[in-house]
Amino acid sequence: MSQTFDVIVIGAGPGGYIAAIRAAQLGFKVACIDEWKNAAGGPAPGGTCTNVGCIPSKALLQSSEHFEHAQHHFAEHGISTGKVTMDVAKMVARKDAVVKQNNDGILYLFKKNKVSFFHGRGSFVRAFEGGYEIAVSGDKPDTLVAKQVIVATGSNARALPGVAFDEVNILSNDGALRLSAVPKKLAVIGSGVIGLEMGSVWRRLGAEVTILEGLPTFLGAVDEQIAKEAKKAFDKQGLKIELGVKVGEITTSKKGVSIAYTDAKGESRGLEADKLIVSIGRVPNTIGLNAEAVGLKLDERGAIVVDDECRTNLPGVWAVGDVVRGPMLAHKAEEEGVAVAERIAGQHGHVHFNTIPWVIYTSPEIAWVGRTEQQLKADGVAYKAGTFPFLANGRARALGDTTGMVKILADAKTDEILGVHIVGPMASELIAEAVVAMEFKASAEDIARICHAHPSLSEATKEAALAVDKRTLNF
Repeated sequence: MSQTFDVIVIGAGPGGYIAAIRAAQLGFKVACIDEWKNAAGGPAPGGTCTNVGCIPSKALLQSSEHFEHAQHHFAEHGISTGKVTMDVAKMVARKDAVVKQNNDGILYLFKKNKVSFFHGRGSFVRAFEGGYEIAVSGDKPDTLVAKQVIVATGSNARALPGVAFDEVNILSNDGALRLSAVPKKLAVIGSGVIGLEMGSVWRRLGAEVTILEGLPTFLGAVDEQIAKEAKKAFDKQGLKIELGVKVGEITTSKKGVSIAYTDAKGESRGLEADKLIVSIGRVPNTIGLNAEAVGLKLDERGAIVVDDECRTNLPGVWAVGDVVRGPMLAHKAEEEGVAVAERIAGQHGHVHFNTIPWVIYTSPEIAWVGRTEQQLKADGVAYKAGTFPFLANGRARALGDTTGMVKILADAKTDEILGVHIVGPMASELIAEAVVAMEFKASAEDIARICHAHPSLSEATKEAALAVDKRTLNF
């Protein structure tokens, strides 16, 4: 006998679990299906983000940053520690505990909001007049039906052609988060978010890290001035980044991994490493969804085709997050999940892609929202730019971290903020002010005239806004 719901959500990652909770808040009877398992085989909702992405990577980044500070920076503060060592197993155990806290938190939220959770894989069985039948396969198979279905099945790591992930020598983000020891030599293919963050973790712990990037420019999606500043910092730290390479044959052995490649000059090179992390992007996950059973339309990338409001080609079927178009970001998925739940309720859900912030949690952190200077030039938009270095910020000096700057781009005529780009300490937190400002179509003058606490890193944002009008006060 099938269980009947108003809304069924397939996937409990950031898009799915948030969609389920919001739909329940709006008075719907909601089911959420997710197949992630923890080490004991129990449910582990939260998707890639919680289990093998955002949350565990930040835990390792924090641990490795503490280790580096103890090794290289505590002495500046008068703190003597003696020889500092890293217990990798304990670090990984802490990471796992943080993940479990988040898993358990989502299960609690489901219970609190009366969302029925089903542990297993959700897939379409058939469409019928007025709804859809969804199968749950797992330890406790079940059949559910609902008029509305939200697909939030996320994405998977993209492998190199002919080079499968074995999570022993050839690692995806999953394997990179589960290393049991610090590799002497670590190779990374791809200098995107995952490559830089994981490369940073293991470099801090003592690995010799080489990142191979196919593109001729570093962080091409980032404002060029900010990317150059970040690259200087990474070079100084000893993170070796080679641009414009073409990866050739990759072979594994008991000793590790051998990577043949051609460098930017066209010369043949070879790289020997103990481990290789492949971080060349992600692909939408529709495996096992049985989309063909109901005629759900996918594009050439395997992503579910949706309109601007996340509607698919099927009535009552929606899709959000990494499995659809747009940036593969957890917070983008959350916003889409909320918007879809509200649209099902007849409300007007809102997602503004131009004010979705991006963050890379390296040291220095890199964060941005809106358009870059090169994009504005390409679009022929007349703009003004203002920058302010953390070197001139009192709080950054006190922290002992003065790397980087805040950069604000504003319309030359109206002064409306078009983009904000930050490289430096706590950029991930500072970018929120810029998102709020842009969402309300604020001008650079608006930020310049708002009182910011002193001493604070956020004063650099105010000063950058002042710099748009060439009137900084502290630089």
